[in-house]
Parts: sequence; structure tokens; C-alpha cells
Amino acid sequence: MSWQRLRTLMLREVRATLRDPFTLGMLIAVPLAALLVFGFTLSTEAKGLGLGVYDQSETTASRRVLADIVATGDFVLHRYPSRTAIDRAFRTGDVSAALIIPPDFDRDLRDGAADATANIQILYDGAETVLAGNAEASLRGTIGATIAALGGQQRLAAAPSGGVEVIVDALFNPTFDGVPYMVAGTFGFVLTFLTTLLTAVSVVNERLGGTFEQLQVTPATALEIVLGKLLPLGGVFTFDVVLMVLAAGWLLGAWPNGSAVLFVGVSSFYVLLSLSLGLIISATSATAAEAVQKTVLTSIPLVQLSGFAFPIRNMPVFVQWLTEIFPATHYIRISRAIYLRGEGFLDLLPEIAMLAVFGVLLMRKALTSVEARA
Repeated sequence: MSWQRLRTLMLREVRATLRDPFTLGMLIAVPLAALLVFGFTLSTEAKGLGLGVYDQSETTASRRVLADIVATGDFVLHRYPSRTAIDRAFRTGDVSAALIIPPDFDRDLRDGAADATANIQILYDGAETVLAGNAEASLRGTIGATIAALGGQQRLAAAPSGGVEVIVDALFNPTFDGVPYMVAGTFGFVLTFLTTLLTAVSVVNERLGGTFEQLQVTPATALEIVLGKLLPLGGVFTFDVVLMVLAAGWLLGAWPNGSAVLFVGVSSFYVLLSLSLGLIISATSATAAEAVQKTVLTSIPLVQLSGFAFPIRNMPVFVQWLTEIFPATHYIRISRAIYLRGEGFLDLLPEIAMLAVFGVLLMRKALTSVEARA
């Protein structure tokens, strides 16, 4: 090894980097931005989570329990008039957990007999495995401390549990199995990053080779060019989706609880949406390396902030609002709704409509970008 040649090559690379403002900005700004954004927004702690409450007791004891839960800062209470309303709140995503206090809670709590147990039922959305596990510890600890204070030492001596039995029930994923949760989210990650990257790089390479410009001077319209690029790749990635569904089912035991046909259909449309984003990136990139950098810069943060690995409800409120403009957010919700809750087309219509809006906007932008390069 020649240290002279090595030194020359290193100096050449440094000069090339300093001459390229985009690469220099990527090397400095992106790591800092990722550190600040992810460190601030992504958390597995139970803080400020929506907690549905169905208080059938409406007594001093039940209000004391709820007040102590609020005081922890871990939960924001949402009161509901029935168990049906609680279930609806889970499906719409308004709450992550729920507390059901029976009408005889105060009476059983005041009963001195050791066999009289006051029941409190805790419900979780088992699809959100991380949140469910962390929230349970907080709720159990707070309720236990409150009941000890209400029951007094004699009550605790009669019933070591404090006279209260906390009944935990997980909806949609009773075993808290994290595999289906991550499998459903992985579709969003793969179909967002890989499709965008492949399209951006391939089109840039065609432009550098001159083949894309030759295509643009033919009588074909911009729409025909865009569709000619998107549809074949869309077919390939749709086949990949089918393979992924089968592999997840056979190897991991994670099959969709809902319609697999609906899932593949929505995924196919989302593939076209991501491919359109790849065309837009390629139209503004001079080289394949720049296309890769822009893909990483856009796709990875969007996926991480769209609920792929970390629940959106754990993020600051303004970030939660921001995630609504990410197509990946709506696709991952659809994916998990089909895989974990078995929801159908009508249940998912609002999210599908949002994807359709994004699809129209991105397709229009892709057409504009292709026409601008002509």
C-alpha cells in the first residue's frame, strides 16, 4: 500500500465534497436533523396517551382513581357513555387504552369482607404492542396506590391485593404478539423507500445514457411516458406484495385478519403513488448519487414519522398533525387495520380517500416534471 496514493485519493475526495454543496449539506445537516427530530418525537414511554373512560359508578372513589391517573401525566381522559362507544373510539384511533369502572365499584371497595373484590377493567388496543405494555404498568401502579389510600390498612390486611382486581383485556391482538404489528408496518417501509429509490435511480441513469431524452422526442405524450414507466414497475411490486404476504403467513404465521385481496389492491395503488414520487425526485436529480441522497432524505424520515416503528400518538401534537400529510401514514394505518383488526373497505374509506388525493397530486406533479425535462 502506498500512503502517498492514499493521501492523494483522500484529498481528492475531500475537495470533491467541498465543491458539492448538496453533498456537504447532506453530510452535516441530515445527521443533526435526524438526531434532533427522532430524539424529540420518537418515544416508547406512555405520555399523554388517550385513555377512554366508562365510569358506571360515578362515586367519590371512582373519581379519585381517575384524578390520580390524570395526575401522573401519562394519560388524557376521554369519557364515553357506553362500552360500544369505547369500542368505536378504539377503531377510530381516538384512544390507546380504556378503563371501565363497574357500577358497584364503591360498594365493593367499602365492603369489609375479604372475598369482596372491586373490579376495574382495563382495555388495550393489542395492535399497539409497545404502548399496551408500557401503559399497563403505569395504570396498575396508579390504581393500586389509590386503592391502598382509599381502603386503608385494615382493608389491605384483609385482602392483600387491596380489595381490587384489575382485569386486563387486549382488543384485536390478545396475545400482544408484536410480529403482526411489525409485519403490517414493514409493507409501508418497503413500498415507500424501495419503490421511490428504484424509480429515481433508473430514470436518472436513462437520462444520463440519453435513452430517456430519445423517448421524449417521440410522439408519445408525457402521460404515456409516465404510465409506461409506472405500470410495469407497479406490476412487479404488486407481485412482490403477494410474495411478502405469503412469506409472512407461512414463515411468521402473520396472515391478514381482513381481506387479502383488499390489502393487495390498496398496496398496488400505493406502489403507483410511491413510484410517482420517484419520478419527481429523478426529474430534479442530475446524477444517480443525488437521486439516492434525495430518496433517503425524503423517504426514511417520512416512514419513521408515519407510525412504522413508533406510535404517532406518542409524538408531540404538532408532529401528529404533520404526519397527516405523509402518504405512508395513511397506508400503514390501512395495512395494520386489515392485518390486525380485519377491517373492510367501508371502514377504511377515509384513509383510502386520502391516498387517492395524494395519488392525484403526485401523478400531476410527475407529469409536470416530465414535461419540464422535455
